[in-house]
Amino acid sequence: MKEPQSALAALLRTAVTAAFGAEHAGVDPMVRRSERADYQADLAMGLAKTLRQSPRQVAAAVVAAADFGSLCDRVEIAGPGFINFTLKTSALEQGVAALAADERLGVPRPASVDRVVIDYSSPNVAKEMHVGHVRTTIIGDALARVLEFIGHEVIRQNHIGDWGTPFGMLIEHLLDLGGGETRGHSSLGELNEFYRAARVKFDADPEFADRARQRVVLLQAGDTRTLELWRKLVAISELHFFSIYEKLGVTLSPADIRGESSYNSMLAETAAELERLGLAKINDGALCVFAPGFVNREGEPLPLIVRKQDGGFGYAATDLAALRYRTQTLHGTRLLYVVGAPQAQHFAMVFAVGELAGWLKPPVRAEHVAFGAVLGADKKMLKTRAGDTVRLVSLLDEAVERAEAELVRREPNGDPAVRRALAPQIGIGAIKYADLSNDRIKDYVFDWDRMLAAEGRTGPYLQYAHARIHSIFRKAAEGGIVRGGAGAIVVVEPAERALALELLGFGRAVTDAAETLHPHRLCGYLYDLAVAFSAFFEACPVLRAPDEPTRDSRLALCGLTARALARGLDLLGIQAPERM
Repeated sequence: MKEPQSALAALLRTAVTAAFGAEHAGVDPMVRRSERADYQADLAMGLAKTLRQSPRQVAAAVVAAADFGSLCDRVEIAGPGFINFTLKTSALEQGVAALAADERLGVPRPASVDRVVIDYSSPNVAKEMHVGHVRTTIIGDALARVLEFIGHEVIRQNHIGDWGTPFGMLIEHLLDLGGGETRGHSSLGELNEFYRAARVKFDADPEFADRARQRVVLLQAGDTRTLELWRKLVAISELHFFSIYEKLGVTLSPADIRGESSYNSMLAETAAELERLGLAKINDGALCVFAPGFVNREGEPLPLIVRKQDGGFGYAATDLAALRYRTQTLHGTRLLYVVGAPQAQHFAMVFAVGELAGWLKPPVRAEHVAFGAVLGADKKMLKTRAGDTVRLVSLLDEAVERAEAELVRREPNGDPAVRRALAPQIGIGAIKYADLSNDRIKDYVFDWDRMLAAEGRTGPYLQYAHARIHSIFRKAAEGGIVRGGAGAIVVVEPAERALALELLGFGRAVTDAAETLHPHRLCGYLYDLAVAFSAFFEACPVLRAPDEPTRDSRLALCGLTARALARGLDLLGIQAPERM
């Protein structure tokens, strides 16, 4: 059985075509959940302007042209022209039963499968990951999980910063200190200090700066000793990156690393291809592409610099080479770049050049998945009290510590081992949900008290809802009640109906997150589901139901809710503990 919202939308499209002609067949029925009925369609307002009729006339014509009898008990026109639908209880029960039997919980497979290449996380070698990396890593991982579950082929690309001028500086500093030995710099905390010292020397000592620049030339030329030292720096950094990824519970692996260095051999051929196509030309000594529509503040054409005046290549050339590689070698059909909003113009220019070069042509498309900043209580970029950038490992450790302290407060005599196991799930989950539940394009304020609260739109609230259901299951087992019998799901009480309707929206919520690349829509759905379950739990006794069929039906609703919460949280990269 088709999910009711989709079924209503299909019936409405057919009705619009029958009432007003095929030219209106593509109209959006705008079907959504409603407080006044089960669903509401708002299509009449927009159609009324096109047809030059009143919205109520349009709504009446649409209702008259369709047969909703097999699906709905009532279809009513309300207000200026809203169409309200109340489902037949039998249709609702059939829909929930079909959902329970579906391992995908109503998530449809895509009509056509994309090969999605998703670029996210992208930390810099020889620098410790900081709070600025948290959004790209969390958002990118959630989108990769969702798209993979939908049925697309997902290729993760961790575009780490492992090339360029800083490495000349770092390698020369290594050589100055000890002939290239990296002992004593085996951790990123130590390497951070090492980087700062090298930077100070580079800025203050012209002779050192000249040596560093020459070392970059040797690196780019493939000098054996220079490459050996560079690889050591990269290896130390990767150990740090993956210790963070393990704490965060993200799906990036060493095989997903495709750093800037990997495109070094492609830069000259990328530039040559752009010249051969007549797109790149010398301007003031640099090789540039002037994509139509991009101008500076003075209204003059804005160049994307492919090769600099000194013959070197910058990050724009690397991004062009990466785009070319992802389309021509990886054969990606949907390229996603999970990068901060300030880079919007840069990626718009890179994509425009990709289109001009023929690398991006339908069905291949590239999208900048932009996001805002993480702010402190002062509404400025989140910093430590000393004014330094917050280390990501410190943030994650504090989340776990705070979660464990909250568990102690709630249950002082609880098992310490259980608390230690739960604290990372709750603390890291709280950070992830707080980030993902906000519209990614907006900045958000980092607030420990709010994100770790057991009530409201928080990760712990959803986790508690899931754990509460498993508590019911444990009590049922202790009472000798066997779940999973052949009894039917019966919807009688209003709270049962509300929960059933929420459950039927799971597939749409996941699909919507995949299509729009906005994880906050799935977060919002899961919160609404948890709220509906809480109301059901209060209004409808499960183990003390009036009779066995009702008890079994409610246990089935509980089981379906637990599955939806667990699956939804997993798609967000959040664990769903069975005890809290």
